[in-house]
Amino acid sequence: MRLSDADREQLFEKLNRHVAAGRLDLAELERRVALVVEAETREQAAAVLADLPALPGDPAPARARGRRGHGDADAPEIDWRATDERFRDPRTNRVMRVWEDAAGRRHYVVDEPR
Repeated sequence: MRLSDADREQLFEKLNRHVAAGRLDLAELERRVALVVEAETREQAAAVLADLPALPGDPAPARARGRRGHGDADAPEIDWRATDERFRDPRTNRVMRVWEDAAGRRHYVVDEPR
């Protein structure tokens, strides 16, 4: 999924919050900001934050927000990491891609044909 300017702004905000929490120094912030700027897809951008823990105040996982079964989501959150895992949902017959958030929780998003 293509990365929008709004997605980039969300990532910059999260990176700044990690600096404020003492998890990143300024050199690492600059390195990661450059990676976000170069990223073309949400998957590439999510990899920039994949090793960082969830921040206080981050939205609850899709399942906790009352989404459909299996932790289904309409779209991946900006900091989710795509896995190579896919499966066919027996209820809907849709192909789902598995995504993981920073806490390691799994989420399922319809896998759009490329």
